[in-house]
Amino acid sequence: MKNPADYLSGHVFEARRPRRELQPVVAYADAEQAITQALADAEKYKYLLMRALRRHADEVALPAASVPQSEQGRVLPLYPEGLPLAA
Repeated sequence: MKNPADYLSGHVFEARRPRRELQPVVAYADAEQAITQALADAEKYKYLLMRALRRHADEVALPAASVPQSEQGRVLPLYPEGLPLAA
């Protein structure tokens, strides 16, 4: 993963504000391009992370053979009987 400064490929120069030390300055277009690249990388990393999570979930999931035949396809109530529902 890149550092935020790695996205800035444009010329960064220093400017002096009145009565202050030098501060780095980046052109608006360069900053906008860096943000666009960072967002594209974030989408790529998000896709790779979700793919890895799905692959891990598939590996960890119980095979259908380990679930008893009587339990397969059976719908269980979300709330057990006897519990009052909130009004």
